[in-house]
Amino acid sequence: MTELSGIEGSQSLRILRLYHAYRIIVGLVLAVLVSLSLHDQLLDLANGSLFEIGCWVYLIFNAGAALLVRQPDRLAQTFALALSDIALLATLFYAAGGAPSGIGNLLIVAVAIANFMLRGRIGLVLAAFAASALIYLTFYLSLSRPAAAGQFVQVGALGALCFAAALFVQALSKKLRQSERLAAERAAEVASLEAINAQILERMRTGILVMDANHQVLQANQSALGLLGKSQLIGRRLDLLTPELVQRLQHWQGNPTLRPDSLQAATDGPVLQPSFVNLHDGGQQNTLIFLEDISPIVQQAQQLKLASLGRLTAGIAHEIRNPLGAISHAAQLLQESDELPEADKRLAQIIQDQSRRMNLIIENVLQLSRRRQAEPQLLDLKYWLHRFASEFRQSARDNQQLHIHADGGSLQTRMDPHQLTQVLGNLVQNGLRYSAQKNRNGQVWMKLFRDTESDLPVLEVLDDGPGVPAEQEQHIFEPFYTTENKGTGLGLYISRELCESNQARLDYKPRESGGSCFRITFAHPRRLS
Repeated sequence: MTELSGIEGSQSLRILRLYHAYRIIVGLVLAVLVSLSLHDQLLDLANGSLFEIGCWVYLIFNAGAALLVRQPDRLAQTFALALSDIALLATLFYAAGGAPSGIGNLLIVAVAIANFMLRGRIGLVLAAFAASALIYLTFYLSLSRPAAAGQFVQVGALGALCFAAALFVQALSKKLRQSERLAAERAAEVASLEAINAQILERMRTGILVMDANHQVLQANQSALGLLGKSQLIGRRLDLLTPELVQRLQHWQGNPTLRPDSLQAATDGPVLQPSFVNLHDGGQQNTLIFLEDISPIVQQAQQLKLASLGRLTAGIAHEIRNPLGAISHAAQLLQESDELPEADKRLAQIIQDQSRRMNLIIENVLQLSRRRQAEPQLLDLKYWLHRFASEFRQSARDNQQLHIHADGGSLQTRMDPHQLTQVLGNLVQNGLRYSAQKNRNGQVWMKLFRDTESDLPVLEVLDDGPGVPAEQEQHIFEPFYTTENKGTGLGLYISRELCESNQARLDYKPRESGGSCFRITFAHPRRLS
């Protein structure tokens, strides 16, 4: 809008439409008066034929203007419309006999409405034109009708009212413009704050859910979707998606002073700490849910606990090692005795075997307690994996096969190469052993690729063995959990710990075709936390 425009936006358009309607109604009233010949009885006409023609011209002109002039921001059209309206009304004022006809009052209304759409000097020009037209036409009328000379005081008052109406309407429209501008600024600020709040909610690491009394999700940010492992939550009930979260809510509603227990929405998902807040929206009872990922805290607590346990077990292992060595040595001496019966030799062999197993457990415990801090390095996984496979094949038996499949070009990560060797060595050895139990030869596949969703390097170690039973999947990474008589139960546990110390993740995925799949998701080379 330019500086000559009046009230802005849709308000100005509504005023223009009202102005069109007003002029058409006035034109219709005048046309009815002329059609019924009532103008001769109601008015002291100075020029009857001019009045009749002027009424019809006024109606036709305003009807055409209503169709053509539709945009109040075109100032030239608006000014021409107002000026033409005042000119036509002034002509009717003269033909109807001057001030006694009352048409002068219509000029005041026309000036007032025009000043709503036009402000400043151009609005006052219309008032001056109307006042001048009233005075000049009254003077011209007094030349032919001496009685009209007494109308100058009334006409002067009408002219003054034209200026008063123009000034009053301009002051009023100025306040309306200021109110509209202030309202627009406030609306823009509110919209900006809403956009900022929406961005903050979407980018927050804390998951946020709004749920109604029927446990139906009304709002959910992106973090909540990621933490709960769902692609869509809005409009769905939490009873079917995460019953554990609804259970925590019910416990909290029973006693809000208690801290809700943590939960894990998915088997391989993060550990979540929920918190709840009641929302009273009118008559509706909604609940605001916050979900915090406390996996790093749990992991840190686990590390502290394991560090203390490692120091304790290391001391115990050292104390056990000496008598265990004496037992093993005594069993060996018994086996070398020629006088020992075969049955006793078999018992001595059992002592020897179990002593070796105990010694292996002690070695693993000591290795866990002495584990050094990870020193991540930038690794080209594709090159490193081929080198690892080449070294592994040199020491592998004839019935053991290791296959490699690597997609694309270079895949990089940051990880301690010595610890990665230890992890892969353990996974490959496990895969070959279980594969040989089901098949004649043991074989393992290592598949390297980039995950399309997270854009992170992923390495899968697959075998075609019997796989892990479903009821044992959640326990295989626990320390000292094993299904073999000669196993220690520390291999997978140490492998996962080594991965997590390098900000990688080790998970188990069952294969549909049979066998096991251990997946390592590496950290991004440039986005380490």
